[in-house]
Amino acid sequence: MGARTFIVVGGTSGLGLAVARLLVNEDQVVLLGDVAEEVDAAAAELRCGGIVCDIASYAQVRDAFAEVADRYDSVDGVVNCASVWAGGDLAELSPEHIRRAVEVNALGTTYVLKVALDHLHRQGFGNVVYVGAMAVTRPRPGIPVYRATKSYGTSLVESVAEAQHSNRIKVMLLHPGPMPTRLQERVGAEFLDEVYALPDQVATEIVRLLRLAPDDLYVSGELVLRADGRW
Repeated sequence: MGARTFIVVGGTSGLGLAVARLLVNEDQVVLLGDVAEEVDAAAAELRCGGIVCDIASYAQVRDAFAEVADRYDSVDGVVNCASVWAGGDLAELSPEHIRRAVEVNALGTTYVLKVALDHLHRQGFGNVVYVGAMAVTRPRPGIPVYRATKSYGTSLVESVAEAQHSNRIKVMLLHPGPMPTRLQERVGAEFLDEVYALPDQVATEIVRLLRLAPDDLYVSGELVLRADGRW
């Protein structure tokens, strides 16, 4: 199979950047991020495409995907690694912080999934991977808003995965545990478990899923358990 085209949403740091690094040796990669300087720096480092896109804006998501499709003819896979941390008791969070977490983690996830599937259905193939969080499977104090918004994304992806009725379009998700990334720095060391996976290790699994061929026997909605590294 020749070079394919992948969109890495939230690809300028952390897990998204680790995914992009693994993809660029063989495939076309386009990074989406909401900070222009970070998009430019990451794209220059990896010698790949980069588009400034705030996924909380449907118009920006639509236009970014259209630009990629026009440039490369197809979109073979999309991974959404973008996430806004909203830690702290509900009483401590500002309305602005709550709104931004909902805009990115819930609305943004919805827009990315909607636009990605529009493209994949038109071309008849492709893969989507959503990066969730182990937080949705285990309640912890101090993360009610973050957990709620990531739970929304998980519920959305699970429902959409069941609706595909075709192995040629695969909708998949992972629930990584805490990892030493820039997001984790914002979270704080108290949330980093004693056993954890590194971003490069989780990225390897994401790349495997993104590169599944249309005829590979992998069914959207199936649960795949991996015990190593808490994910």
